[in-house]
Amino acid sequence: MKMRLILLFLVCFSPISFAKIPPRLFPSSLDDQLSSKGKLSYETNYFTQILDHFNYNNPQTFQQRYLLNDKYWGGSKNNAPIFVYTGNEGNIEWFTQNTGFMFEIAPHFNALLVFIEHRFYGKSIPYGGDKTIAYSNKTTLGYLSSTQALADYATLIIDLKNNLTAIDSPVVVFGGSYGGMLAAWFRLKYPHVTIGALASSAPILNFGNITSPYSFNNIITQDFKGESENCYKVIKGSWKQIEDMAKTKGGLEKLRKSFRICKNYISEGALENWLYTAFVYTAMTDYPTPSNFLNPLPAYPVKQMCKAIDDPKSGMDTFEKIYGAANIYYNYTGNATCFDLNDHSDPHGLAGWTWQACTEMVMPTDGNNKESIFPPSKWDYNERAQFCKLIFGVEPRPNWVTTEFGGYNIERVLKRFGSNIIFFNGQRDPWSGAGVLKDISKSIVAIVAKEGAHHVDLRWSSKEDPKWLKQVREREVNIISNWLSQYYQSLNEIY
Repeated sequence: MKMRLILLFLVCFSPISFAKIPPRLFPSSLDDQLSSKGKLSYETNYFTQILDHFNYNNPQTFQQRYLLNDKYWGGSKNNAPIFVYTGNEGNIEWFTQNTGFMFEIAPHFNALLVFIEHRFYGKSIPYGGDKTIAYSNKTTLGYLSSTQALADYATLIIDLKNNLTAIDSPVVVFGGSYGGMLAAWFRLKYPHVTIGALASSAPILNFGNITSPYSFNNIITQDFKGESENCYKVIKGSWKQIEDMAKTKGGLEKLRKSFRICKNYISEGALENWLYTAFVYTAMTDYPTPSNFLNPLPAYPVKQMCKAIDDPKSGMDTFEKIYGAANIYYNYTGNATCFDLNDHSDPHGLAGWTWQACTEMVMPTDGNNKESIFPPSKWDYNERAQFCKLIFGVEPRPNWVTTEFGGYNIERVLKRFGSNIIFFNGQRDPWSGAGVLKDISKSIVAIVAKEGAHHVDLRWSSKEDPKWLKQVREREVNIISNWLSQYYQSLNEIY
């Protein structure tokens, strides 16, 4: 099972980081939902971007998409601020639709909103927009990296400011998950372009053995165990029961019926990955209000999963209990009649992360101790390297991120040369174990929410939001206000 879980995480982070999510139930769009609020509007633009910022002998370019909202912008004459979202490993519209915080604070700051799509994702595909060519081999994919992406953002922002005659308009960057990592790194690498960064759920310490490879799954374990000891024990014991059933005559057919799997395909590994995905992403998106980011989910979905497992109506049938939990993640709307384990569609364009995870984004997350809700396993770099060599013919560079951006002795180092970064982490988010969880200086601030999940602070607000979440957002607004006040004061002193 260990290799299967490694491969699952290799496909995507973010993510989102995101792993190999069965995407059939992904929302195709949230446009209708959000436009009904009257909050979401943007125009789509394209910028002719340099393919290789670090090679003067390569004249190739590509069209990079960015979304722009100027409804509340105070204009260049007033040096009104520009808020930029540093795009993640997927379609920029998807992240824009799920970053309501920026839209909601734009009127307060009279800010221009810009959402930049990451190269090789969405519609920002090099080689004439042909994904088949762009993803064809290690030579073309070699231009897909965080350093190239950061240079893209700097180049586009500077050009946009020039075109808007907004040279003195301050820029604040925002990002969540991998996008949050990019926001923090952008502030460190391009301080002349941005005055500050809000880096939400950014696991910048998940490299170079800085963070334990057991951290990720330990937090998931605690999320479920904290809700119900029985829930935890049922999930923990289910993997062996599935493995044993799969080995018996007719066992796979029994599993198929138990979990309502479509008749086209089933295997033990595919079923385990399907369940693993449900538990991981439910923990990540354990939001206090209903959400539609990965799949339609109720408020506090971990609690709802455990309620399904603890429901006495399911008796002693472990498979029925686990099915009830998985059904919360995959079929909360009740529309699915069966689940297709052979659906490898990718509606949000996340596939490029496999390359990034095989080159620079080597983030150990699959260690499981004996108390883990998942079967025991150890992080093995050689297995990652073997996979990457097989798929792409490349050797990962596990030390590159800490070489390029730092990470070791983060508190001491950033005190010396960093400033104006907010690191938000929710402790129910499995990625929070690799986040910055304490203040580094007066201007590099850690906001930690005990009940928070993956970049919950960037989501649209709701009247059902708990008090702690409202306070987190208020604090972020106050900090950004101080950054801007200091900037305008220094600008007046210069002139």
